[in-house]
Amino acid sequence: MGVTASPRRCVAVLGGSFDPVHNGHVALAGYFAKLLVPDELRVIPAGQPWQKQGLQTPPEHRVGMARKAFGALAVPVVIDEQEIRRGGATYTIDTLRALRQDLGPDVSLAFLMGADQLQKLQTWKEWQGLFDYAHLCAASRPGYGIQDMTPEVAREFTRRAATPEQIRSTPKGLTYIATNLAINISATQIRTTLEQGGDVASLIPAGVLDYIQQHHLYRN
Repeated sequence: MGVTASPRRCVAVLGGSFDPVHNGHVALAGYFAKLLVPDELRVIPAGQPWQKQGLQTPPEHRVGMARKAFGALAVPVVIDEQEIRRGGATYTIDTLRALRQDLGPDVSLAFLMGADQLQKLQTWKEWQGLFDYAHLCAASRPGYGIQDMTPEVAREFTRRAATPEQIRSTPKGLTYIATNLAINISATQIRTTLEQGGDVASLIPAGVLDYIQQHHLYRN
């Protein structure tokens, strides 16, 4: 009797400033957790993203908020602090390279991104090299489609388009765009509202709001 090959391990990766973590981050992770059924969600708070000015909140609090936000998802969650430890400007290509080295060549690695990141993907360091290490899985938003990307990004996403099953069964190099995840939340707007004493309970997870209040974050 032949031996049945064990299913390929799948790790979904969600990076972000998480300043603060909001419902858009959790919805993106939750959507792909259901779609891909990964064995693990690796959440990676940014150290110092090269495209953003200095982050408002110290790393330990952004890690703390991430623990509160993603703990309720029906998938094992690992908060990975490699970008914080690395110091200096952080680039996704370096993070994916490190993950691939850590996890080995056979794991299916799915990097999750929102539509705002997708729009500027062509400005990322070695963006085409990302496919050498992972699949790219993106959420679109209402009124935004592949026709709104730059031609070179649209071309890559079109020719690499795959099903969730294909993504799970191969290590890297494919794409998936979710067109039915309609969430548009701005961390900048949340910070402004918090500084003004406004209500953000509908925009961030309850555990994160408790954490923010407990540690007196985002106050003037």
